[in-house]
Amino acid sequence: MEINGLEFRPAGYAYLLDKLGLAADMPHWHTSFVSSSGAHRSIVKNGAIEDMYPVRYWPGEKVGDHLEFALKYDGVNLGLLARIFDNVSREDLTEYIKSKPTGKYARRIWFFYEFLMGKQLPVDDITSGNYVDALESKEYYAVQNGDKSPRYRIVNNLLGPKTFCPVVRLTEKLSKLDSSDLRKRCEDIVTAYPPELLRRALSYLYNKETKSSFEIEHIKPSASRTEKFITSLELAEKEDFCEKERLIELQNRIVDPRFKDNDYRENQNYVGQTVAYQKAIIHFICPKPDDLPGLMEGLIDSHKRMKAGNVSPVIHAAAIAYGFVFLHPFEDGNGRIHRILIHNILSLQEMVPSGLMFPVSAVILKNPADYDASLESFSRPLLQLIDYRLDEIGQMTVENDTAIWYRYMDMTAQAEALYEFIIKTMEEELVEELSFLANYDNTKKAIQDIIDMPDRLIDLFIQLCLQNNGSLSARKRSAHFDFLTDEELAAMEQAVKDGYNRLD
Repeated sequence: MEINGLEFRPAGYAYLLDKLGLAADMPHWHTSFVSSSGAHRSIVKNGAIEDMYPVRYWPGEKVGDHLEFALKYDGVNLGLLARIFDNVSREDLTEYIKSKPTGKYARRIWFFYEFLMGKQLPVDDITSGNYVDALESKEYYAVQNGDKSPRYRIVNNLLGPKTFCPVVRLTEKLSKLDSSDLRKRCEDIVTAYPPELLRRALSYLYNKETKSSFEIEHIKPSASRTEKFITSLELAEKEDFCEKERLIELQNRIVDPRFKDNDYRENQNYVGQTVAYQKAIIHFICPKPDDLPGLMEGLIDSHKRMKAGNVSPVIHAAAIAYGFVFLHPFEDGNGRIHRILIHNILSLQEMVPSGLMFPVSAVILKNPADYDASLESFSRPLLQLIDYRLDEIGQMTVENDTAIWYRYMDMTAQAEALYEFIIKTMEEELVEELSFLANYDNTKKAIQDIIDMPDRLIDLFIQLCLQNNGSLSARKRSAHFDFLTDEELAAMEQAVKDGYNRLD
């Protein structure tokens, strides 16, 4: 291409995709060009970076050199690598690796090829030299006890197996968020309140999370479904749900009994809305049913790998919970399970102090645009890559191979979003609930000092006053508190206003 008279040639992934005729693919966060002259400069477009490098950066015309350039400057994208490896000459790759037998980028390319393709190149094992990580720890989240692959002298510190292996970049935003000890911040919040209040707060938080999770999907559950969801949240603090049988049990507990599944779905699912007769707007297309068992097995193995590999709890929760909802393994309940998995993993990784839970769904409900953006950063570009048809009753058939795009997701955007939700949950929702209960206790004691009446009536009085900006309406007084004198009523209303000083 040409800009202001300067010629720019694609390099790295962009060069290889163009050379191999692989135009249609998931967008990558970084694209490289080399200019005919001029200095290095960067352009940010819709969150993606385009880097223009001086001519001295040009790697040449060989596939191996552009793969090395890609790993150096564009970063690791397992989906793009798999697509490129599937279309490139094995001879060209072998020649490149043999020309740089100890080079760290050549070894990584060699490792990634055999990891992703499941085939060996005709290259002899390396017998000496230092080990290098498959992912640079200063640029990516990775497992901390990766297994050594002596063939390439590479430490496999990837977040998952080849059947499901997400990548999360250590962006500036995530680096800042991760540097603050979230558990310590949470403990500092809760230690300001007495243990008895915290025990009571837990019941409120379970109810709030349950109500919010259903409300996100515009569902009004029955009392029994609400109780079953609360039970699932309680179990999420103690048990690991990320096993096939446990996920099916969980789905059975939280959906309408008529829509229980006894295995992963066997139909082609999609998320959309009907706008006219036989016309629908498609928002998200799920993996093919035939691809689902392998993807879900990979997701579960990835969870186990991150759990054992001391991966940051929020990164772990984002990769598995968002991965689950993108795979959409059940006919119903996927979104609610996705949010329960967030709680499950944060508890298993001991980020949440024992006996407490984060009402993350309440924050999501208050920030729907941010939540939708975290889903659409994957779902929207994916739509452009899937060939599908709908029949007259809305049954979908996907006509091209799509598994690779679900298998190797870059989940950086989802991790950033979840971090934001968790911080807001801790510093806003959690503090709000605990403060409300503490104020409630103080107000209740102040009212008891004015008049000794049953707890039920004190609770009702506070509730009615809070609904009316600190005052009891004449109608409510007549219906419930006609025994109060004017002096008692005025003093009790003042107690409510003092207890909740946000009221006028």
